[in-house]
Amino acid sequence: MPPKFGTSGLRGLVAELTDGLVADHVRAFLHSCDVGSELYLGRDLRSSSAHIASVAVRTARDAGIDVVDCGALPTPALALAALEARAGALMVTGSHIPDDRNGLKFYAVAGEITKDDEAAILNALGQKSRALTAKLRKDDEATSRFRDRYLNAFGADALCGMRVGVYAHSSVGRDMLAGLLDDLGAAVIELGRAEHFVAVDTEAVDAVTCARLRDWAAHGEFDAIVSTDGDADRPLLTDAAGEIIPGDVLGQITAQFLGAEVVVTPVSSNSGVVLSARFATVERTRIGSPFVIAGIRAHAGARVVGYEANGGFLLGFDAACPHGILPRLLTRDCILPIVATLLASKAEGSVAARVAQEPPRFTAADRLENVQTDVSGAFIAALTAGNKASTELLSALGLPPAQGTNTIDGLRITTENGVDLHLRPSGNAPELRIYVEADRAEAAKMLLARAKQYLQVRLMAEGPAAMGTRR
Repeated sequence: MPPKFGTSGLRGLVAELTDGLVADHVRAFLHSCDVGSELYLGRDLRSSSAHIASVAVRTARDAGIDVVDCGALPTPALALAALEARAGALMVTGSHIPDDRNGLKFYAVAGEITKDDEAAILNALGQKSRALTAKLRKDDEATSRFRDRYLNAFGADALCGMRVGVYAHSSVGRDMLAGLLDDLGAAVIELGRAEHFVAVDTEAVDAVTCARLRDWAAHGEFDAIVSTDGDADRPLLTDAAGEIIPGDVLGQITAQFLGAEVVVTPVSSNSGVVLSARFATVERTRIGSPFVIAGIRAHAGARVVGYEANGGFLLGFDAACPHGILPRLLTRDCILPIVATLLASKAEGSVAARVAQEPPRFTAADRLENVQTDVSGAFIAALTAGNKASTELLSALGLPPAQGTNTIDGLRITTENGVDLHLRPSGNAPELRIYVEADRAEAAKMLLARAKQYLQVRLMAEGPAAMGTRR
């Protein structure tokens, strides 16, 4: 499928992200969004990012916009640098998706672009180059300023006595994360550094990676193992046994740690945030950071935060932390939920002990790959339209009838025994996303496996057009 906007920026196959297509979107972005007088540029470590970044630099300068090249750095570090400079930003990253794909994340002066901005960019495609030559300079300190933000808020001995493994793989934030945890007083051990790009999806970690984490934990005597996705805006954190703590649970813990009164989170997030009754307001949104940001802005003036099921955390107020004030930052961030959860766990004795304080709701997520969006959309529409199709699905999965449904984003069915099954087409890839929530972890995992197998067979039965092949 051609490159398109999804839940967070433009994504597509590298083969289809041609120089002309990238330049066209950059020009359209500069034409339709307020970026100030300069554009901050960053990239992740995947094999195609440096070249795509060079195209973006050349295009912006040709359009008369000065460029500040921040090199390879975490997406939230780039967003912070641009925010401080009151400038726009462009991050070249495919986030957690495989190396044969890449993308662009856009930031206007006001922050991450909205869905209206995306529409404006698409409408502005076809702008002509102005053949100008604006300035180019480098900013090699953006990552350091981002790291210092947390050191100043939490203090140099905050994690003293903790032993933390850092799964480095190919995350652009691997060295910054390890360095920060060391600065905060933890004993840090690097694990699994890779010289090739490794796609780590913190919302649906593959079985091989899960096994590696448990093996490292069994031999490392860690309090926790932490990591991020490719562009370091989504966290991964395990307990001492190497068991991954879901990103939305990290969000619940972090929101409590910060004293938030309002939480904004997508419909796919763990319902423990509601069941805990620890927040004055919980607002559910469609999936994607632009929707979470819009919800946070609607609660301006409150102690409001947002997070996604992938763990990316958005801070909507200036938070009082143990060592100082942590200023608001309305972009997905992986560092805050990692550090906040480690600190909350330290006070309780272990990560597992702190997680056990949350309501017993367990989520499992996976994806059915190579399912074209129109096919998954039609399938979900049929489920939504009448009781017969959804009843057949629930019966095939061994579930009782539906007690209620939610159609904010895809279809989320709550059954009479309290199980949640949520299906939605991916916003940036030919995939059907599958989410399950239950009151026991094993029940959620078993139902997820059963649902994936059933949906694979069912969609294959729809005919050759139902299942695409990856190009």
